[in-house]
Amino acid sequence: MSGTDTAPPPPTAPQPGPQPGDDHSFFGQPRGLMTLSGLEIWERFSFLGMQAILVLYFTAAVSEDGMGMDPGTAASVSAAYGTMVYLVSVAGGWLADRILGSYRAVLWGGILIACGHYTMAVPTNGATWIGLGLISLGTGLLKPNVSTLVGKLYRTADERRDAGFALYYMCINIGAFLGPLITGWLGDHKGWHWGFSAAAIGMTLGLIQYVLGRKTIAGRKDHAEQALEPEKMRRTVRMIIAGVLAVAALCTVLGLAGILTIDRSVDVLTVISVVMPVIYFTVMFRSPKVTSEERGRLRPYIVLFMSSVVFNFILFQAYSTMMLIAASNAQTVIFGFHFPASWYASALGAFEVALAPVVAALWVRMGKRQPHASNKIAFGTILGGLSFLIMVPATIGRTGDAWMMSVWWIVGSYFLLGLGDILLETSGMSATTKLAPKAFASQTMALWFLSLALANGIQAQVVKLYGHVSNPAYFGVNGAIAVATGLAVIAAAPWLKRTMHPVH
Repeated sequence: MSGTDTAPPPPTAPQPGPQPGDDHSFFGQPRGLMTLSGLEIWERFSFLGMQAILVLYFTAAVSEDGMGMDPGTAASVSAAYGTMVYLVSVAGGWLADRILGSYRAVLWGGILIACGHYTMAVPTNGATWIGLGLISLGTGLLKPNVSTLVGKLYRTADERRDAGFALYYMCINIGAFLGPLITGWLGDHKGWHWGFSAAAIGMTLGLIQYVLGRKTIAGRKDHAEQALEPEKMRRTVRMIIAGVLAVAALCTVLGLAGILTIDRSVDVLTVISVVMPVIYFTVMFRSPKVTSEERGRLRPYIVLFMSSVVFNFILFQAYSTMMLIAASNAQTVIFGFHFPASWYASALGAFEVALAPVVAALWVRMGKRQPHASNKIAFGTILGGLSFLIMVPATIGRTGDAWMMSVWWIVGSYFLLGLGDILLETSGMSATTKLAPKAFASQTMALWFLSLALANGIQAQVVKLYGHVSNPAYFGVNGAIAVATGLAVIAAAPWLKRTMHPVH
């Protein structure tokens, strides 16, 4: 608005604050990146801290305050929980676009996550399931929208964008590193629910710094950018609340009646994770709000989507099958120091913390000479496959349950996985914010997280084979599929470069 304008701003005018690309105060990046990274440090501390001990809690004997599940079932349920977390992100993106706005969606999501972790701290099975439900709802609100806020810190042509996402990813992996250390030690020495309590405190701290730093977030609005009409909004909110309560009541009744078993719940979530992306892409391609130019950019996005599915199918097993094999068949002593098996999950976060600034500095140094985003994603997928292939020589020829592998096999696997994660996730999230149709901005980021739901949904079925086929076959086949996918994306690079403008 010019200085000669005297008319008052309309009620929906954005709050005054920093504009995208206007400051370089956080390691050459916008200051708002510090606020959003700080939130994600604590969100990842709580989420991955809990995730690191969840499958171990599921498999622990009831006499040890666990749930006594079979390892394959525990891994499948853990993956199904991840599926639900990311499925809800679709609703989270829509709520941000139409009702809450991104800032408030992130705030309310964080509050639900904290409430979920506090509920899981109560030592009963019922509290565990309720807590996981609250965390699923909260993460669905927070995850797609905080990434959207990061994208709004930059102008579209800002070459700092990929480096900014890499720095953002490094910061949040500080939480991924610290979370399993704290919750793992508490779970091993004090009890599982002490670990869940630590996750709750971490999320609370993240919310406090997010609210205190809200004025640094460029492009922040306290209203939805594609808001519904007031009356329609009130009606929609009432319907959402009623629907959530009805679904919760129905699931409770079916569960108590023995109809909705754990296995059936897992299968239902897998089917939904497959169907939802198909529906969502169809709606976006056919929407009159999407221009022909934006529709053209969605086509190569499908390739990136599938690469994300394949890579994250491997990545999420760092907290399921890899955690199970670490607990049963990997040494937990390094340089004479004994550590809980859940601490292996911290190795993944540590590598990402160490490698992210190296990758960010490399992209800045290379400038326009850096690899195209599609190739970065392909390299990440290949590294994910190699992280599983390295487990083939580690497990081949091993029989029975008494054998133990060296610490360094799993550490090496997590090194490859961590580097691949930096390459794929940062480039994927950055490309998503550029390729998103304007009318579906937050929801397109939710679509990226829907790829994580599909990865978890597939994992929920495949991990049932763990323990029933040989370890070399399990890790070898899955790893080879990921490597082949990455090579196929590299082969499609010429077409992707032509069709992904303005992504470079």
